[in-house]
Amino acid sequence: MEKISLGVSKCLLGHPVRYDGGHKLNRYVRDTLGHYFEYFPICPEVECGMPVPREALHLVGDPGAPRLRTRKSRQDYTEQMQTWGRNKLEELAEADLCGYIFKSRSPSSGMERIKVYNEQGSPAGNGVGIWARMVMERFPFLPVEDEGRLHDPGLREHFIEHVFLYWRWRQLEKQGPDLGALTDFHSRHKLLLLAHSPELYKEMGRYVAQARSYPREEILPGYLRLLDQAMRTPTTIAKHANVLHHMLGYFKQELSADEKQEFLDMVEKYRQGSVPLIVPVTLMNHFVRKYNEPYLSQQIYLNPHPVELKLRNQA
Repeated sequence: MEKISLGVSKCLLGHPVRYDGGHKLNRYVRDTLGHYFEYFPICPEVECGMPVPREALHLVGDPGAPRLRTRKSRQDYTEQMQTWGRNKLEELAEADLCGYIFKSRSPSSGMERIKVYNEQGSPAGNGVGIWARMVMERFPFLPVEDEGRLHDPGLREHFIEHVFLYWRWRQLEKQGPDLGALTDFHSRHKLLLLAHSPELYKEMGRYVAQARSYPREEILPGYLRLLDQAMRTPTTIAKHANVLHHMLGYFKQELSADEKQEFLDMVEKYRQGSVPLIVPVTLMNHFVRKYNEPYLSQQIYLNPHPVELKLRNQA
């Protein structure tokens, strides 16, 4: 498949654009994910006109609408970055991004828990970087993450799963509001959505069934809002186990007693934390191929992202 376009903080790819003239190369982002993603690297400080090296910046004032200032001279760069940013956002809209990896703890590119200082110099850790806020407000359904959180196996899998799903969604959007294509998309993602939110999956099913009654231009945006809610709902071991048991029901006549028990044992070991999710999923993929099960062979849940990334290998 074609590489998926992702925005990324430029310093994470090894570019020396930091305030001190250094970089923050993240080899997982550059070397591992780089096999699958076409990066759109951005350094808001440099691109809005700041030099390298430069005085360090921080956020000050109201955490909901902070100012971006240099730490010592207190020079304010808020308007300069926002003016550049408004033009850059239009460029990003043309780039067809399917995700964005921000730099953690950055006053420009940090997506959460950024320190915002009051006039007395005391910090509150509930701010958002100036540029990161602009991106997330302009593209509210875009999967985003910061590189620090990618060290967490669960958050890493969730983000990359979301990116690949959003890429598939963008292919559907390019076809226009085709109800047949939407129904097929919803059907192929059934088990993936159930692993996130059974309640939202049911609501989405009702939405698709009633879609003909909606104005044509509202069909896809309405579904996307529900899809985004579902994907931002975390999976759990219990929900994955329920999905795995659900799939077993498609083999009532085909599986031998030993095969069925082997699978149930693997699911229980997964539930107890003895084996990672990839173990029962691999066994289920084997059954799907062996018995040529047509419905499950189309389910994205069984292959939501490249197996080479080993995202389901953590116990």
